[in-house]
Amino acid sequence: MKRRDFILNTAVASISGSAAFSEVVKNLKTENKLGIQLFSIPKLLSEDLIGGLNMLSNLGFKEIETFGPFDFSHDNNKNSWKAAEKMLGFTGSGFYGKTPKDFASILKGFGLNSPGTHTDLDTLEHKMEALAEAAQVLGWKYVTLPAIPEERRKTIDDYKKMADTFNKIGANAKKYGLKLGYHNHGYGIKPMNGEIGLDILIENTDPKLLFLEMDVFWTAAGGADPVSYLKKYPNRYKLLHLKDMKEKKTFSGDGGSMADWMPMFPLMTSAGEGTLDLANIVKTAKSIGVEHYFVEQDMVASPKEALGKSVSFLGNKI
Repeated sequence: MKRRDFILNTAVASISGSAAFSEVVKNLKTENKLGIQLFSIPKLLSEDLIGGLNMLSNLGFKEIETFGPFDFSHDNNKNSWKAAEKMLGFTGSGFYGKTPKDFASILKGFGLNSPGTHTDLDTLEHKMEALAEAAQVLGWKYVTLPAIPEERRKTIDDYKKMADTFNKIGANAKKYGLKLGYHNHGYGIKPMNGEIGLDILIENTDPKLLFLEMDVFWTAAGGADPVSYLKKYPNRYKLLHLKDMKEKKTFSGDGGSMADWMPMFPLMTSAGEGTLDLANIVKTAKSIGVEHYFVEQDMVASPKEALGKSVSFLGNKI
């Protein structure tokens, strides 16, 4: 037993019978749980799963967030990934050819755990039972939608309808012991007829049925301040995607299409290497109830070096 753990256990045991026990436990410093969204290195993982996970573990990551499609995913999602594979340069495989049980075992061997996954809207709406079965094996608590399909977010009425959809999906997820998450991109932040789509989503969903994952880069790209949103909706944000922005820029349009997104990708950089005040963002996130922090440097080049910089910057802040 490590000296630190021995001292901690002895201290806890000595006060376990006292009225102050719960307060002491609440205030104990938790272990660093810095995580990574696997879309940071999808090509590497598709070519060398073991080598890729070993690298992540050696860099100091503790948690991973997966993405689909999975064998159980809705056919619409599988087909869309298949159509994009040539352009992306890797195959879309949530478990990289492994069964959920084998994938979970591999993660455990590297000291990694997975508190949640990204998945698609069709799977959330129509395949929740299959999603929940995988969640039980992997230990997922959050099942998160990374993006609303473009055709379902064209108007403010669409955002209101999506809020109703999220409430229904969230209620169904809750039946299986899961929590529905929504990861924002940059769309829905600029006003549409005087209203903000993202705010409509948040304010018209049940806080017990929809939880939020902020992507700090895309929030800034949409023209919003991440800290302001965290403070505006405390206890709604439970997950955070962290990457930096080389220079402050916003979308030329409303952030709703790939044409707006593509010029922004070259601006992504390692945490601490750009213009975003990540230290203050993380500090605020911790104060309002964010539970999981994932580095996401989409399809990053030179991953060992780039991700290592993010770990070095964020490791003592989470």
